[in-house]
Amino acid sequence: MATTLTPTQRYAAGALLALALRQAQIHQSVPLGAASPDDEEPTTTASGSDAASGTDLWTHESRGLLRPVFRFLEIEPQAWPGLEETAASPEAKHHIGAFLRIVFEENGESSSDRLEQEHALAKAADVMVMSLSSDTAPDDKIKEETGDSTVPSSSGKAQSPDYGKMALLYALLSACVADKPVSQEEEDRKSSHFRKGYDARHRVALRLLATWLDVKWIKMEAIEVMVACSAMAAAKEQEQERENSSPKSKWEKWKRGGIIGAAALTGGALLAITGGLAAPAIAAGFGALAPTLGTLVPFIGASGFAAMAAAAGSVAGSVAVAASFGAAGAGLTGSKMARRIGKVKEFEFKPIGDNHNQGRLAVGILVSGFAFDDEDFWKPWEGWKDNLEKYILQWESKHIIAVSTAIQDWLTSRLAMELMKQGAMRTVLSGLLAAFAWPATLLAATDFIDSKWSVAIDRSDKAGKMLAEVLLKGLQGNRPVTLIGFSLGARVIFKCLQELALSSDNEGLVERVVLLGAPVSVKGERWEPARKMVAGRFVNVYSRDDWILGVTFRASLLTQGLAGIQAIDVPGVENVDVTELVDGHSSYLSAVQQILEHLELNTYPVFVPLPAVSK
Repeated sequence: MATTLTPTQRYAAGALLALALRQAQIHQSVPLGAASPDDEEPTTTASGSDAASGTDLWTHESRGLLRPVFRFLEIEPQAWPGLEETAASPEAKHHIGAFLRIVFEENGESSSDRLEQEHALAKAADVMVMSLSSDTAPDDKIKEETGDSTVPSSSGKAQSPDYGKMALLYALLSACVADKPVSQEEEDRKSSHFRKGYDARHRVALRLLATWLDVKWIKMEAIEVMVACSAMAAAKEQEQERENSSPKSKWEKWKRGGIIGAAALTGGALLAITGGLAAPAIAAGFGALAPTLGTLVPFIGASGFAAMAAAAGSVAGSVAVAASFGAAGAGLTGSKMARRIGKVKEFEFKPIGDNHNQGRLAVGILVSGFAFDDEDFWKPWEGWKDNLEKYILQWESKHIIAVSTAIQDWLTSRLAMELMKQGAMRTVLSGLLAAFAWPATLLAATDFIDSKWSVAIDRSDKAGKMLAEVLLKGLQGNRPVTLIGFSLGARVIFKCLQELALSSDNEGLVERVVLLGAPVSVKGERWEPARKMVAGRFVNVYSRDDWILGVTFRASLLTQGLAGIQAIDVPGVENVDVTELVDGHSSYLSAVQQILEHLELNTYPVFVPLPAVSK
């Protein structure tokens, strides 16, 4: 293997991933909250009612999340059941420190060649971090500055712990996304539905592992881009050698290279990476990586990577790599319409932001649900800085704009102004939560909104089913997806999760979900199955002053509660009160970016609301 890890370190790496997978699954229903990684103790619930057991465990062999990684890392098969058992035990958390020590104690005995490779990998990651953080390519001076975070060697043999951390994360990510040999894939299909690509549960486990290692998440994102680049170079090489290679020898090459298998990430969305190497930041970063990647992936070599970087921008290069990934179609943007459901006329993904064709291994889908014109489907999201490859979903804009305009017109009517002046709306909202009667004048006044609202609700439910179909087809390129939506857009996402929950083995598609001002009833919907479809954080953002949402959704609200105006008591759902930022439903149009920054979605442990007092 091209990984720099020793056999003992590879064993410890496999154990750490197993432990992180199990702890991440526990955090689905028992969030870390205010505790630091050293203080939290959710593991005690491992045998409790909230915890999964048996085949429900992410670490169970039937899930296919661990054994392919163990195989890739060349851990002895007789050790696998013990590692799985350790990860699932109630005392699992106490083993984390021991395995971390194994990784770093072994580092002290590493050969000078291995240390040089690890140093080069860490430097390459730093260069890529600069590329991700900036719109301009890093020059030599910046590259030198990125080394400041590491401790210089005094003896020539000692090294910064950061080097070992990068090597560990690179090896584990490679193992998580590596393709399997066909025979093994067939074998695994007997016990589990096998989906190629980057599983959302692996990404959440790597988030937790990066936290244990005290590595900033942007460094892990840099490693993701490096692995994607390695995959493209390797795919190009495989395309050239296809006639002379047997399937077995190809698999051996993937394994030696410590990289993604050619067909690991299917779906047209990822194929566009090839053009991305011509983009200034990534091209420069990739050029700087060529010597390092050439060392780590010896059968391609530095010259192969350099040639790949030069040729990737060409049409011929893109076509060759696309073909070797074995995916047809153009991903999300090529799918204007999934299978037509009901009367839905519009359902289209549009790229937003600068992260397209850049080798990103995670996708964001952003869904507006309150709009006065087409611009409101993309404008609320454009300022949010994140390293996801982002898309907006434009859906049923005619109906969304119609209901939004009707609500706004009613808000400016004389009756509404009078009711607001009297403070009646606040009274109504507190009455909603207490299930009091509605004022007759208010009921009559909102009748004309009802028909438009009921149509919009129906279309959002159907759009949710269509979104689920898109994800199940892998049009996102089998990469972890973050779903964020406000108003009726949040309902689309919730209904998508409910649809995914209807069939088994869909837990690895969605990494994170944020619902803002969601018109979803609390007691009338099945929240727990929806929560299980999200590997990482699930956030319910609400405003206690959003009485318009209460008024328009009054039919089921009286007895069942509403997620968009109150906290919901569902294990593993974070409730975030943004009443200070959102004083009316339309405020989400301008407040989304500020709210998302406040949530700090890339942190692990989970976000703690501001009023909470940390220890």
